[in-house]
Amino acid sequence: MTLKLSLKAASALSLLLCSGLTFATSQADSHLSAQADSAVSAKPPLQAAPKVSALADRVAQYALNTYGGETISALSTLIPFKTVETEGMTPLTHPEFVGFKAQLKSLSQSLGLDYSDQGYVVLIGLGEGEQKLGVITHGDVQPADASFWQQDPFTLDSQSQPGFLIGRGTEDDKGPIVTAMYAMKAIKDKGLILNRRIELLVYLAEESDWAPLKAFLTEFTPADINITIDAEYPVVTAEKGWSEIRLTIPNTANETKAVRDQLPSLDRFSGGAFDSQVPQQAVAKISGLDKKTIAALKEKASKQLGMKYQFEQTSSAGQVNGQLTITAEGKSTHSSTPEAGVNAVTHLAALLKGVKFARSESALTAQFIQQMVGLGLYGEQFGDIAYADDFMGPMTLAATLVKPNDQGTEIVLNLRRPVGKTPEQLDLETHQALESWQAQQSVSLKGVETYWGEPKLMDKAPHLQTLLSVFGHFTDTPSPKPVAIGGSTNSKLFPNALSFGPAMPGVEYTGHSEHEFITKAQFMLNLQMYTAAFVELAVSTEELSEQAKQGTGQATKTGAQRTSD
Repeated sequence: MTLKLSLKAASALSLLLCSGLTFATSQADSHLSAQADSAVSAKPPLQAAPKVSALADRVAQYALNTYGGETISALSTLIPFKTVETEGMTPLTHPEFVGFKAQLKSLSQSLGLDYSDQGYVVLIGLGEGEQKLGVITHGDVQPADASFWQQDPFTLDSQSQPGFLIGRGTEDDKGPIVTAMYAMKAIKDKGLILNRRIELLVYLAEESDWAPLKAFLTEFTPADINITIDAEYPVVTAEKGWSEIRLTIPNTANETKAVRDQLPSLDRFSGGAFDSQVPQQAVAKISGLDKKTIAALKEKASKQLGMKYQFEQTSSAGQVNGQLTITAEGKSTHSSTPEAGVNAVTHLAALLKGVKFARSESALTAQFIQQMVGLGLYGEQFGDIAYADDFMGPMTLAATLVKPNDQGTEIVLNLRRPVGKTPEQLDLETHQALESWQAQQSVSLKGVETYWGEPKLMDKAPHLQTLLSVFGHFTDTPSPKPVAIGGSTNSKLFPNALSFGPAMPGVEYTGHSEHEFITKAQFMLNLQMYTAAFVELAVSTEELSEQAKQGTGQATKTGAQRTSD
């Protein structure tokens, strides 16, 4: 990861914050029924956000002063658990998940919070009663390739880069879990009277399978207002729909041996680690390239910004029958923000463009990437599929996985779609584009599958203005506005759910990358903002009023004002 912004204080952060809408984020599949696209376009003007109460500000400062260092220590006990989806195992049977839950239970008990293991879901709470403030997180993480990390990605690394907390889950989503728990602890310490139970819900398969969570919610009554801490600030009120095009280039597309012997052969073309990560690495294996062509490829490679290449040959340069292996290294990032990365797959394909290879599965794979994806980010070359929404922004399309198998080479395209087109239209445009390409190449693709997740607008939640005010107060940001992300987060499954952090607008989200981190400054700021938000939304209005009467120095919100939020 090349972006390394060490934010030393909230005052420094504020310079980076609201520089306009950003389109970021988090991650998984949503199988919700469609909402009418037309209903999502309306964006009513926002009223001025109310001020943060002096009580919320004071408890937030207490949380920082008392538990700042302890939160980092607690995070270091969660990162080592490799809570990555493993075939044949579930969070109920996987030793890493079992250990992770045991650690969460131990931490909860040490903080005086209640803990309940519901299998795929863990509930950590403070307070009683039917009225609740839900805080939605997840404890599973994406895989990590240790070869791209300075230290073990499953050990919290605070030494490689001073001011940074590096490790898988620091931002997505073990870091937010810890800060939420210590925010609850600070409120408990102060003995504040709650009118809402604060309930942290930790789901353990957000990155891979939402079905168990949906099943859980058929029997469980969630809070009527929820905060998802799995995206970005100031407040996320719109998420694009996680979408996918999957296909296989068949392995029966080889030309005759006589023709192959006359042309260089692309023997393998592959890249990517998992479906929701912009690939950091891609590899091509080539036989029969002459010395002149190899030199030209090296020269071309040197001009690709953000890319590094290795050229390795099994025989002396220029030998006709030698094999050349080209390893391309770009910059991984979350697939919802392809603009923040450098896609190794698409750049390697672009490097090979212009070299005439014998017809083969791998050659057709490279051609597909060159012709249908290119170096664009928004589906510009994929037929008529590209479009954009004024608030949510453009649909993004990233080639995230190119993987040879027994059937051929599988290609996965990860898309994030805004409102503006129906799934039926997108499906029609996709198949028209693929049919045209197949006709041009005289090939029949295998296993073509599409999925179109639903975008969602969440701008009517009653606590929107309160969260905006918390963000504005702690970052000195005047009149912060909601943002749209390339999500999809679990907030889609909960009533009145808004995403609130942990990433700053205008600052790269590193979850899913091969250099995931959160700065210590940001981690501490999150602790303050989560504490203040919980106070504002869950502490009784009588408590807030009483604190105001005692001379806190700021007007606190009345019950009527809180209702209007």
